[in-house]
Amino acid sequence: MAEFRLPPNSVVRTGKHYPAKGGATRSKRFQIYRWDPDSDENPRTDTFDLDLDRCGPMVLDALIKVKDEVDSSLTFRRSCREGVCGSCAMNIDGTNTLACTQSIEDIEGDVRIYPLPHSAVVKDLVPDLNQFYAQYAAIKPWMKTQTPAPPDRERLQSKEDREKLDGLYECILCACCSTSCPSYWWNPDRYLGPAALLQAYRWIVDSRDEDTGARLDFLDDSFRLYRCHTILNCTRTCPKSLNPGKAISEIRKLLLNRSI
Repeated sequence: MAEFRLPPNSVVRTGKHYPAKGGATRSKRFQIYRWDPDSDENPRTDTFDLDLDRCGPMVLDALIKVKDEVDSSLTFRRSCREGVCGSCAMNIDGTNTLACTQSIEDIEGDVRIYPLPHSAVVKDLVPDLNQFYAQYAAIKPWMKTQTPAPPDRERLQSKEDREKLDGLYECILCACCSTSCPSYWWNPDRYLGPAALLQAYRWIVDSRDEDTGARLDFLDDSFRLYRCHTILNCTRTCPKSLNPGKAISEIRKLLLNRSI
């Protein structure tokens, strides 16, 4: 299981157990991390037994069922339910993933659900992502140009140049990769992390962007970029099957070629 950042001097204790309602023929047990900073001294894990015949197929369906029918105080983020918004990112059965795309049937035994690892917890399954978004903003994720836009058309690019963005633009900023990265755990305030660096590379290789030099200058830092130790947890856990590790490697190559 990945490492979690707990409140100071705390331990995770065993919480309440909610058995399945009568008549359940296909029960599944869900162990869910709970912590309310306004009322709890220590985190706990509550256990919920759910009848899978009365529940949708995904882990997010189980969480919604718990909130709607068992404990309305359970707190988590969710939105699209289609794996494209990243809101329901959490650690499920020891892996960072999206609750809306994680099938319950694919998990053997109890389903263990925790917030994204090594993140400060706002409440229950909601991590504090303020720093994560600030690092994303730091790489200036928008097109920057010096030349005026063509008066009669958009800025065009070839099919080949457009294909260079495949595997980069699909990032949904769920933070699964960054919160699975030990280098990010060790230096969260200085290392940008795999998600921000993947997005940085997306703009560096965009043929329409004209700020490549400044982007590389910003990244040429012993902590912002070079804290990556190619552990590749980021690539293994990405729910969109992207490869942040490769993007980081490509940025390093560009910096090396520039210095030769």
